[in-house]
Amino acid sequence: MKTASNLTRWQEFWAGARQTIPLIVGAIPFGIIFGTLAQTSGLSFAGAIGMSAIVFAGSSQFIALGLLGVGTPLGIIVLTTWVVNLRHLLYAVSLVPYVKHLSQVWKLPLGFGLTDENFMVTIQRYRQDDPSPYKHWFQLGSALAMYVNWQLCTLLGLTLGQSIPNARAWGLDFAMVATFIGMTIPYLTNRPMVATVIVSGITALLAQGLPHQLGLIVAAIAGILTGVLTENHLQETTPHD
Repeated sequence: MKTASNLTRWQEFWAGARQTIPLIVGAIPFGIIFGTLAQTSGLSFAGAIGMSAIVFAGSSQFIALGLLGVGTPLGIIVLTTWVVNLRHLLYAVSLVPYVKHLSQVWKLPLGFGLTDENFMVTIQRYRQDDPSPYKHWFQLGSALAMYVNWQLCTLLGLTLGQSIPNARAWGLDFAMVATFIGMTIPYLTNRPMVATVIVSGITALLAQGLPHQLGLIVAAIAGILTGVLTENHLQETTPHD
C-alpha cells in the first residue's frame, strides 16, 4: 500500500483534485451566477470569458461587475479589486518555504492558480510530515480542478443561465459565502485571527453604504491593521526568556 511519502507525481495531482471537490461544489453556483450577470453588467460574451480565464478571482470579478454596472471609473475598479486580492500575497508568503526550490516554470502557473480554495487544501498537504518530493503536483491538481470548474460555470451562466429569470434574487451566490465561512473558521486559532475577523466583519457591515464598494476596502484595511496591531501587542506583552 502506498503511503503519502511515496506517491507518484500523478497520484499527488489527482489527490489534489479530489481534495478540492467539496470546495468546487460551493463555487459552482457562484460561477454560474457570474456568467449569468456578466452581460447584463456591460461585459460582452468574450469579455466575460476572458475575465474568468485571465483574472480567475471570483470575488474580484463580482466586485468588478458591480462597479462596471454603475459606471465606476476604471482606476477605482482596479484599486478595489487589487485591495480585495491582497490576501493572495499573504497566501503566497505562507507557501514560499515549500516552493522556493522550484523553477519559474512551476512557480508561475502555481502562482496564477493560487485561490482561497487552492491555498486551503494545499497548505494542509505541504504541512504533512512526510518527505514526498511531489507535493507541488498536489497543488497543481487542485488549481487545475478549480480553474476548469470556474471556466465551465462561467460558460454555463453565459449560455443556459440567461434563461434563469431574475437569477440574482435566487441567492445562489450565498454558496460561496458559506464556503468562505467554512474555510475561515479552522484558522481562528489565535487572538490576532479572531480580532481580524471580528473587526473586518463589523467594519464591512457599517461601511456597506459607501459608494463604489469602498466599504470592502475599508473593512480589509481595518482587518489587516487589527491583526498586525494585535500580533505586535502580544509579542510586546509576552515575557521572553
